[in-house]
Amino acid sequence: MCFSVVCRCCPWSSCCGMGDFRPRTVWLGHPEKREQRYPRNVINNQKYNFFTFLPGVLFNQFKYFFNLYFLLLACSQFVNELRLGALYTYWVPLGFVLIITIVREAVEEIRCFLRDKEVNSQIYSKLSTRGELLFTLKDSAAGVFNQRVPADMIFLRTSERNGSCFLRTDQLDGETDWKLRLPVACTQRLPTAADLLQIRSYVYAEEPNIDIHNFIGTFTREDGDPPVNESLSIENTLWASTVIASGTVVGVVIYTGKELRSVMNTSNPRHKIGLFDLEVNCLTKILFGALVVVSLVMVALQHFAGRWYLQIFRFLLLFSNIVPISLRVNLDMGKMVFSWMIKNDAKIPGTVVRASTIPEQLGRISYLLTDKTGEWPLCVRSGTVSYYSTCITFYSIKSLSFCQWGLVSQGPPHDAPASRAPAATKVRKTISSRVHEAVKAIALVHNVTPVYEANGVTDQAEAEQHYEDTCRVYQASSPDEVSLVQWTESVGLTLVGRDQSSMQLRTPSGQILNFTILQIFPFTYESKRMGIIVRDESTGEITFYMKGADVVMAGIVQYNDWLEEECGNMAREGLRVLVVAKKSLTEEQYQDFEARYVQAKLSVHDRSLKVATVIESLEMEMELLCLTGVEDQLQADVRPTLEILRNAGIKVWMLTGDKLETATCTAKNAHLVTRNQDVHVFRPVTTRSEAHLELNAFRRKHDCALVISGDSLEVCLKFYEYEFMELACQCPAVVCCRCAPTQKAQIVRLLQECTGKLTCAVGDGGNDVSMIQEADCGVGVEGKEGKQASLAADFSVTQFKHLGRLLMVHGRNSYKRSAALSQFVIHRSLCISTMQAVFSSVFYFASVPLYQGFLIIGYSTIYTMFPVFSLVLDKDVKSEVAMLYPELYKDLLKGRPLSFKTFLIWVLISIYQGKVGKLFLYILYIFYFFMFISFLLYT
Repeated sequence: MCFSVVCRCCPWSSCCGMGDFRPRTVWLGHPEKREQRYPRNVINNQKYNFFTFLPGVLFNQFKYFFNLYFLLLACSQFVNELRLGALYTYWVPLGFVLIITIVREAVEEIRCFLRDKEVNSQIYSKLSTRGELLFTLKDSAAGVFNQRVPADMIFLRTSERNGSCFLRTDQLDGETDWKLRLPVACTQRLPTAADLLQIRSYVYAEEPNIDIHNFIGTFTREDGDPPVNESLSIENTLWASTVIASGTVVGVVIYTGKELRSVMNTSNPRHKIGLFDLEVNCLTKILFGALVVVSLVMVALQHFAGRWYLQIFRFLLLFSNIVPISLRVNLDMGKMVFSWMIKNDAKIPGTVVRASTIPEQLGRISYLLTDKTGEWPLCVRSGTVSYYSTCITFYSIKSLSFCQWGLVSQGPPHDAPASRAPAATKVRKTISSRVHEAVKAIALVHNVTPVYEANGVTDQAEAEQHYEDTCRVYQASSPDEVSLVQWTESVGLTLVGRDQSSMQLRTPSGQILNFTILQIFPFTYESKRMGIIVRDESTGEITFYMKGADVVMAGIVQYNDWLEEECGNMAREGLRVLVVAKKSLTEEQYQDFEARYVQAKLSVHDRSLKVATVIESLEMEMELLCLTGVEDQLQADVRPTLEILRNAGIKVWMLTGDKLETATCTAKNAHLVTRNQDVHVFRPVTTRSEAHLELNAFRRKHDCALVISGDSLEVCLKFYEYEFMELACQCPAVVCCRCAPTQKAQIVRLLQECTGKLTCAVGDGGNDVSMIQEADCGVGVEGKEGKQASLAADFSVTQFKHLGRLLMVHGRNSYKRSAALSQFVIHRSLCISTMQAVFSSVFYFASVPLYQGFLIIGYSTIYTMFPVFSLVLDKDVKSEVAMLYPELYKDLLKGRPLSFKTFLIWVLISIYQGKVGKLFLYILYIFYFFMFISFLLYT
């Protein structure tokens, strides 16, 4: 089903530049009001088309000196004075290299074309005045759909009873959490979707931009009495490439094609060139210099007789094997084999190689920078609701809650920890009411929606009607939210129903508590808090509940003397802390707030600032209810993996956004900081003099781990960048807390500049992408925070513990094998060139080729290909030994397998073997010559 969208963008907007994007007004069901046109809504991820494929591939190959050099050599054979043999002597090897490259690019383009074709051919239904029609993605204007969203849309209607839907946005931002989306209230109340074509309404949308987390627009219905105006925000949008959780939704298209948020946020990552490739390229330049010197020496020995300049070119061609054309072919094929081995290693299942050009980088990592790479548990840890310095255990909370809701408590089990709540009746009653209010607040302030599914015994409709516990599944935008709701269920207060305007809670006695949702203020990374205003249907009381980070809530709640202490205690236990508070509102207070809030939401300019100002008018002198803590559990075998990395000579830095106490506790818990190591906590500094004094104090410490906050780090890098990095690099471990994503990338960049060593960044969340892309080698861990880090990384693993085998085994083998392979290919070519030099010297330094045509081709590209290429399967130690003795990895950090020393040794060996081999052939020639003469004389 679809309704026409009027205001569309020019199809040539890509040619006009990004600055030509303008706001638009999109009318529902009135194509006659069309003013502009949409760009074609076709997904195209191909680098080339049919006409640009061959020229594009050839240009990308010959823009590098290595390939351009061999192209010039091959073209020189068309000049008669420079020709040394048949044309295929040079063109066949070059063609072999180009064919491999063209075939590889063609396969990737075909795969990309098929993926795009599959997406562009998906069928959707659309609503028009002619009834239901079918359309493909490339023909979409707006529509009704139940899985993948085909374009950027405004959410108008849904078939779900709760009047909302959840989106999965992992293909857009990499996060696997469900995002709550709300339809336009005016259109959701219409009896049927067909009525959307009967009303006179339009959507005003801001100009296309890259911000996927914010949107400003309005919805206007003109035929209403009075006319209806509703503000539109990110909660009312359905971005392309997202997936609907359940049900069917109706949306009106506002952006397509190149204006899609997903397309505008797509950028090519930084092309990483491995250090090994740079070293090989340096050796290639040295070989080219040697080629020029040998050619000049040969001409000089002829006393520059005749047209000596032509002789120089002929000798350059004659000794061109000094720079082996097969080197690049062998190395590229070796990288493909190494990548295949990594992907098919049964001991690290699920590993993906997205950058097959840098597997050797894994074998030379000196610094590993990692986020906390933990994963969320399924429930809140017991004993994490704190009130007035009294930590209430799970069992005491359950007992107190049951008493408050009119049940007789049987007391905790015999093996349960003792409650630390006061025993006096009066105090118990006070705590009971406070705990009841705290639990109710946790059960209300969230964006969780219970969904009921058929389980084979009970169908979906019956389960939803009777609130069947066995059929209920929670959907939310954060696993933290689900954990808190599941915790309130475990203590007796269960979330059983929710729609766009109401929420139902069930007490242990089976009583249903009904609440009307008046306003919701969703969580944002800027505000670091969320709130909700609800009305209790039984009493009519209006209450504003809020929860958020302690640093924000400390200035919102009423003064108390225990909040900071309890937050510190819970943070030291490694818990992520949220502060929960409430504020009671009268009807007049709420009506005044609502009027100001609606007016601010209708603003087109500075809407976010105006809305925030209105909300902040409520966020004052709130009553503190409790603290909640969620434990961030480390993945399996993190400790032994860090121990392996430490023994391999790799220094590990942890960059996290957690509080200082939480980050320090996590570092000790993971054994990033060993028991016998001192920890220097860098005091907060704000000025240059404070940073200078603290750096001097840190300089006097030896062999201690450093813990520093992001704010202090920014001050140090601003005034004492070199001094700080010099001291930090000497530490066995560094922990940076409250670290922003840009700071993570900055630290990686500074490490590369100051040390000149290879860095590896490991992360599992969207805030780690910048760090991963900046590092020499990026590894993404597929955790519960999403797949964005995994998709942006060069290598993707499913668990942090796989990192040990990835580096110790595959990284080590890839580097050692590539080093041996490259030097052996150079050795082979130098042997041929040495034999050619001896041959020319015997014939008075003449520029005569030693071998012709197929002999050179067969020797250098076929006959000696497989024996040399077998080095990619070489193994000096078993993988178990490499994991057991990570000290073997430490030897690679100095680059000894491929250095100027080893290169010079191989050059001397090549010259020696080439000379001896050629002289031995001459001895055989003489021997067989005399044998032939003797045979003739005797006969």
